[in-house]
Amino acid sequence: MITTSIKRRTLLGAGLAGASMLAMPSILRAQDKSLKVGVYGGYFKDSFDKNIFPEFTKATGIAVESIAEPTGEAWLVQLEQAARAGQAPADVSMMSQVAMLKGQSTDLWTPLDTAKIKNASNLLDRFVNKYPDGRIAGIGAVSWYITLVTNTDVYKEAPTSWTAFWDPANADKLGLLALVSNSFLLEVTAKTFFGGTNALDTEEGLLKAFDKLAEVKPNVRLWYRDEAQFEQSLKSGEIPMGQYYHDVTGLAAADGHPVRSTFPKEGGIQDSGCWALSRASQKSEEAHIFIDYMCQPSIQATLSRKVGTSPTVKREVTDLTDKEFAAVSSDIEPIIPRYDLYQTKSDWLNQKWTELIVG
Repeated sequence: MITTSIKRRTLLGAGLAGASMLAMPSILRAQDKSLKVGVYGGYFKDSFDKNIFPEFTKATGIAVESIAEPTGEAWLVQLEQAARAGQAPADVSMMSQVAMLKGQSTDLWTPLDTAKIKNASNLLDRFVNKYPDGRIAGIGAVSWYITLVTNTDVYKEAPTSWTAFWDPANADKLGLLALVSNSFLLEVTAKTFFGGTNALDTEEGLLKAFDKLAEVKPNVRLWYRDEAQFEQSLKSGEIPMGQYYHDVTGLAAADGHPVRSTFPKEGGIQDSGCWALSRASQKSEEAHIFIDYMCQPSIQATLSRKVGTSPTVKREVTDLTDKEFAAVSSDIEPIIPRYDLYQTKSDWLNQKWTELIVG
């Protein structure tokens, strides 16, 4: 489970919304009471099929057909092409934030009516994805953290700051994510050394962050794409420090491996996925009912317990214990990725990343 539970991160893909829906699911015509929902494949889809969708159907009478989304942005492309033909491979999909922005550029997402999603009032503001004109494009489905992880045999004391990555004492000891767009190390650098991620608003600020991040290179043993490879090296102590998924590290520790996850004082990196509704979907009513259901504090708490995701709603409205909350989240203000940059400056960022960081 430890190696498969992470697969959701690489599978982010599609969207959900709806415009005209009736207040009560009982009003829906019987033959319409179904919904196709796209979710990340593997362990993630299995968890939803087992723990979430049957209860939703029981509560609303709406049958769910879950669709395993393909990896990366392939699902976005499929949804775009299908929408042009007036078809929806899924009505509602779980989409990455960058995919949400790209879908916005073609009006792929049906705007959501929050008057019909009463539980949206429980959401943290950062989990409401909006078009530039203020229409709601997507609603936070799940979130998760990337944190500073260490092998406890090698590091008896937990580090307290991301600055540990720059410490000369950690030469050749780090495992870091290999892509500018999934490591979010520019954001970590900006928050740690330049006062916040708004330091990345200008090209000058981005270049300063690149230069500072380049100082980490002597400490990096592995730039990893294969999460399982780093996980094994972290457990063995071969690569005793790095960045990794908080929930998966916690599972490994619970299984007796000498690993720990630390939320640095500057905050962990919080990534997330949205529910979004394809404009080609004819299931706006059902979609709104589904999203409203998924925004319930009790359902977000169930996701934390059963799937290992961090709640997208305010902590105080859930019944998660301190221990349960700590297993998936933190009260320290998170570092939120600058998704806008990966949409608008993708080629430039990738070029500079190769030149200055991993090249």
